[in-house]
Amino acid sequence: MKIAISSDHGGFELKNYLVDWLIKEKFEVVDLGNTIYQSDDDYTDFSDAVAKAIAGGKAERGIAICGSGVGACVTANKTKGVRACVCHDTYSAHQGVEHDNMNVLCLGARIVGDELAKELVTAFLNAEFINEGRFKRRFEKLAKIENNL
Repeated sequence: MKIAISSDHGGFELKNYLVDWLIKEKFEVVDLGNTIYQSDDDYTDFSDAVAKAIAGGKAERGIAICGSGVGACVTANKTKGVRACVCHDTYSAHQGVEHDNMNVLCLGARIVGDELAKELVTAFLNAEFINEGRFKRRFEKLAKIENNL
């Protein structure tokens, strides 16, 4: 699976930790920055890069990190085809994929530590959308909303 990942200064260390770990776990990782620590960079730039990679089919799943995860999430959800959520518990990380077809996991590096982040990413990446019944119906409704239909 190809994973796009990015962070601003607030998530810089966590992103680097996760990139190394994901590579060791045999995932193909697209690191969309920031690649150097800049205390005044903006989460919008990096979260948008992940969202565009997902929407453009350059990665199957995305991880966007900032201090709280909220700014990264708000930004990513501005891109059509992206379903991003802040998850700081493993249930939401897998249930968001299974029930809502979430494709971008947003993390708050000031909220979760390295080990919990690995558990969240594992839950997110191992989950699959349940493309049937109520979940399929709801996903179709979301697509209509997204397209202003």
